[in-house]
Parts: sequence; structure tokens; C-alpha cells
Amino acid sequence: MAQPFDPLNDADDLCRLTATALIQLYAKGEASPVEVTCAGLARAEAVQSRFNAFVRIEHEPAMAAAALSEQRWKAGKPLGPLDGVPTTIKDIVWVKGGLARFGSRAPGMACAEDAPSVALLREAGAVFLGITTTPEFGWKALTDSPLTGVTRNPWNPDLTPAGSSGGAAVAAATGAGALHLGTDGGGSIRIPSAFTGITGHKPTFSRVPAYPASAFGTVAHIGPMTRTVADAQLMLQVMSGRDFRDWYQNPLSFAPVDTVPPAHLKGLRFGVWEKPPGGRASTGHVDAAVAAAFGRALARLEQAGAVLEPVTLPPEEDLLGLFHLHWFSGAAARLAMLPPSALADIDPGLREIAAEGEMMSAVDLIRAQNRRAAFGAAFDRLLAGYDAILSPACAVLPFAVGEEVPPGSGLRRWTEWAGFSYPVNLAQAPASVIRSEILPEGLPVGLQIIGPRGEDGRVLAIAASIQAV
Repeated sequence: MAQPFDPLNDADDLCRLTATALIQLYAKGEASPVEVTCAGLARAEAVQSRFNAFVRIEHEPAMAAAALSEQRWKAGKPLGPLDGVPTTIKDIVWVKGGLARFGSRAPGMACAEDAPSVALLREAGAVFLGITTTPEFGWKALTDSPLTGVTRNPWNPDLTPAGSSGGAAVAAATGAGALHLGTDGGGSIRIPSAFTGITGHKPTFSRVPAYPASAFGTVAHIGPMTRTVADAQLMLQVMSGRDFRDWYQNPLSFAPVDTVPPAHLKGLRFGVWEKPPGGRASTGHVDAAVAAAFGRALARLEQAGAVLEPVTLPPEEDLLGLFHLHWFSGAAARLAMLPPSALADIDPGLREIAAEGEMMSAVDLIRAQNRRAAFGAAFDRLLAGYDAILSPACAVLPFAVGEEVPPGSGLRRWTEWAGFSYPVNLAQAPASVIRSEILPEGLPVGLQIIGPRGEDGRVLAIAASIQAV
């Protein structure tokens, strides 16, 4: 087995800088967007050769954008709060002039316009280094696909970085860009953030507008993946905005995330969620190393003066089955969009869940939506009693690449080990994942902070305070 690898050990100093640090240096004339972009592109190539995090790396467009950014900074007229910051986009989200492949060999989609999130990043001056890898159509919490093959974890290349935003997580962890756009339909930002030791935030549903609408419906979110909470906060604020292409978007304004005061941990009341939900296939098991790390994190918070109380999720007779009704029917809908000739090359696991989804009736789905509404309302009531709810970021540690479940676990589907993630998607609540510690075996383990809908700024403020502890 390969030796554990610290992702930033051999990174250029410019690639270690956060977005917030880069903006400060640009303003002082102490760093150049062109130099930073050159370093970022070189780092992306090195990362690609080792870990396969990119679908493509965009040298010429990135350098052209960096040159324009440098001119604006020299003139004292930056375009926006991200001007010149190297950024990546997941191969699920439209980038104007590109071809969205969705990790698939099926015909891609020519993008006539930017997705709303990409447009907002571009308007703020972000420089796009490239497009990061995803499993086919983002269907699972791993990152391997028929199109790009296996993406590997930089802490240990024999292990998975998880997914589906695994390429973005690897790019973030290794310094191939400061800001990274991910998507999360059942943990796809938060689980790879935990597996690679970075910060990931799944926003309140519709805070970040989406277009085209996801085939997986209203469990799908778009959010930031970065190395620090401050960068996630900066990126999320830029991507928060109203876009009339997104009919699902809440028309009411969300409170800014960059004006929330720091959270002082002393006296904060946290609900402690220690066990993932059961269900028809879920074991509710948490790896011993994960549970021990979570216990140590809670002890540090108690020492800082936080008040901790155990909580359980609102009752739902089969929460995993409820998520499957939404997710598998979405998979069926997505494959129905493809020409029949493309189906033979589709990931076998995706075909399997889509086949299950095809068996679900309209009545099944409407009942599932009503069950989800009851669960979400109860989850809102639970969150109203606490400043946040804390949980492990994931029930398992990184495991072998190319596997959907940890070998020897007896599990069948990725959803069975993602029980700390998909309930939060069903509830549409905001949640941040930060690195809790690095285990003796050289692997990161994460902590999840969940808050009430709309309170993304508060969740990130708490995450920043915990990150400091």
C-alpha cells in the first residue's frame, strides 16, 4: 500500500494561499493573478497525473482571464471579490462554451450559457482552471466513471476521495485552485470533504440558484469546497443570488453569510447526533475510529464551554427507503433523457438503481414527497431548539478505490454508509463539514455542523469557531 501523503507537502507557496489571502495580496500589489494562475495550472497538471481529479485543464482561457484580472488590479478596479482567484467547476455544472460530459461516455451537452453559479463566480472575477471529475451523472458518493476512470485520494492513492464531488475535493486538498464548485444530492460535497480533509458546505436549498434543474429534484444542492471556512463563506456569498431560470428558488432574500458575527462557543447549545438512521438496508454502524474522533471533538467543545445534548432524528419508519424513492426515481429520469444507444455504456450501478426507480409509480413518489414534508418539518422543529446539530461527517473512513461500499462491510449501496448525509438533503438544511483531526494512520476525519434552513451564515460562523478550536 502507498504511504500516506500530505496533499500540500510539495505544493508551490502560491498554491497554498487561500482566496482571502490572495485578494489581500492582489490589493497590495504583492501577488500577481498571472503568476498565481500559472502556478495553479502547473499544480493541476501535477495533481492530474497522480490522482486524476480533472476532466480537462483550461490553460489558454485561464491565462487570458488572469491577464485581464491583473490589468484590473493594476488599475485599482477589480471586477469583484474573487478577481483573479483560481477556481474549478465540477463536470455537472454548465460552463459557457464548454461541453458538459457528466462523467459519461454518452453524448455531452454543449453549454450555450453559464449555469447561474458559474455566471456569478465569473462576474466576481474568478479564473477557471478546469473541470473536475464526477461519477456518471453524480449518482454515487464515489468518484469513478466510464469517462474518466478512477479519482484517487491524495492522502493515500489506494483509497477513494469519495464523491460525487471527488475531483473538486482532491483539487482543493492539493492546492490546485483555491475555490471549487461542488454539488450535493446526498452528501456529494460533505463526504469527499471529510475524506480529503477540506471544508465543504451544502447550502440551504435554493440559496445558490441552479439551472438546468437537476433530474434528482429538490434534494440537489450547489455549494463551495475550499480549504478554510472563510473561503467557503466568501464563495457562498458570491454564489447566493436570485436567478429567474431557477423556478425552484425561494423568491425571498436569504440573509448574507458574510455579515454574521463570530460565534463564541461558550454557552452555545449543540444537539449531538451520534448514530445514522436505520432502514431496510442501513446498519446504523459507525466505524470505531470515526466514533472515537467524534468523541474527542465533543470533548474539545465541552472544554470550550459548549453545552452538548444527545438528539435523535425525527421518527421516520424507513428514512433510507424514503431517500431511495427520491434518488432512484431521479436516476431513472436522468437515463430516460439519453438515446437508447448510449445505455449500454452506462455505469452498471447507475443502471441498477435506475431500473428500481422505473418500478416506482407516481403514487409512490407523491406519498414519498408527503413523508418527506413531514420529516422536514420535524427536522426544522428539532433544529429550532439548538444553535446547531453536530455529527460525524461520515460513518466510515476512506476505503479502497473502485468499490461502492467498504470491502467486507456486507453493505450493498453507497447510501447505506452515507446516513449522516442524505437526511440533511431531505430536510434541505445547511450543513458544513470541517476537518476534525488527522488520525494516526494518516487519514483525515471530519465533523458536520447542521443548522436551520436559511441560517448558512450562522452555520459557517460556528464552523469557523470550531475549526479554530
